[in-house]
Amino acid sequence: MKLVVLGAGAWGTALAMGAARQSGGHAVIHTVTLWARDGQQAADMQARRQNARYLPGIEFPPALSVSGADPLALARAADLVIVATPMAALRTMLLALRGCQAPVAWLCKGFEAVAPADSGSFGLLGHEVCAQVAPDLMAGVLSGPSFAQEVARGQPTALVAASRHALVRDALVAAFHSPSLRVYANDDIVGVEVGGAVKNVLAIATGLCDGLNLGLNARAALITRGLAEMTRLGVALGARPDTFMGLSGIGDLVLTATGDLSRNRRVGLLLAQGQSLQQAVDSLGHVAEGVYCARTVAQRAAGLGVDMPITQAVVALLDGRLAPADAVGLLMGRDPASELR
Repeated sequence: MKLVVLGAGAWGTALAMGAARQSGGHAVIHTVTLWARDGQQAADMQARRQNARYLPGIEFPPALSVSGADPLALARAADLVIVATPMAALRTMLLALRGCQAPVAWLCKGFEAVAPADSGSFGLLGHEVCAQVAPDLMAGVLSGPSFAQEVARGQPTALVAASRHALVRDALVAAFHSPSLRVYANDDIVGVEVGGAVKNVLAIATGLCDGLNLGLNARAALITRGLAEMTRLGVALGARPDTFMGLSGIGDLVLTATGDLSRNRRVGLLLAQGQSLQQAVDSLGHVAEGVYCARTVAQRAAGLGVDMPITQAVVALLDGRLAPADAVGLLMGRDPASELR
């Protein structure tokens, strides 16, 4: 199988490494090309056999090569194309890939940033973007609880391959499933994408909670009630409720809300310490998707009549309308109600 990964950030690089060292018993030998937009960066990674910027010290497997060549030419020659860009670049990349015959899957987790209502791109998930700009693609998403550093090191990880097309799900499993990287198929792409997007927003809330030393009880409450919010929005968008009990729901939420490698949780911690949002984001060195999609999550929920008080509190915090200590009142101060609501 010839696999191309378009985007040489931490996560794209880690998955390219996982596919290149894949030894899950498949007869097909993988050749993996990692594409970097910066030609000099591509040449440097190829020469040094590592991504020194994002994953320093972790050596590339022999089957992985790095290229700065035309990404569309690479995609046309591939058996599977992985788009490893941030959410903000997904629309442009899918538009360029129109007509691609190979299965395509993206890695980004989020909603598109809010745009003017007449643009036709307001608050869309990845599969909705694809339906707008490249409806001919056989496409899907690879998601689930995963930190790039651990995948790059070959530590045990489980992911979910979601698509309405069995061909895409099968290609993702064939490319990435191995003894250390388990890939499970799911045809509920709506649920998988909602889980991947909303957990980033909720991780900001739990980071704030931890940064203010509210305790483990408060963190557990936020995670549990956050899962309820995530499920309500997903079901309203057409997802199956059981998807949120899986890897892309509770699995990814727990990891992102509690793990020290979580960028979104780190944003909440830094805000609790008194940093501005800009200072917090600048200090990460990576994209924290929850910062960019929180408002869109809240607005889509409002348009569907879905109650998401934790998300609303996060948006108010990010917008500067609430101080961290005041945001806690909204996060934890909801009026009594049935737990099942």
